[in-house]
Amino acid sequence: MEIDRTDVVAEVTAAFAGYEQALVAGDVDRICGYFWDSAATVRFGLADHQYGLDEQRKWRAGQPPLPPGRRLVDTVVTAFGPDLAVVTTRFGYAGTATAGRQTQTWVRLPEGWRIVTAHVSEPLRPDAG
Repeated sequence: MEIDRTDVVAEVTAAFAGYEQALVAGDVDRICGYFWDSAATVRFGLADHQYGLDEQRKWRAGQPPLPPGRRLVDTVVTAFGPDLAVVTTRFGYAGTATAGRQTQTWVRLPEGWRIVTAHVSEPLRPDAG
């Protein structure tokens, strides 16, 4: 298995950037469009969880916008062969220490790169980020 093929890393990096733009914009349809449209899709959030894209759509529709000034640090895209990648990053908001952590598993499907699992968390101590 070839690890970190440059073309795959570039494709997933671009898809992740599009997802992040949709997230910051609060565009629910675009955000959900980056996820695999399946009951098997799983997302664990800070105080929530969704099993299946339908649950995620309902949950996202009721969420307030993100705080302004979201920033990412230490983003890593690791590709495993031509069709699977994992993205990890830490995030924070203007005026706060970087505290959040985010992991996504991306798979190349017939419709393109899609997130099949996602996990968002925050450490118990803000200085542990």
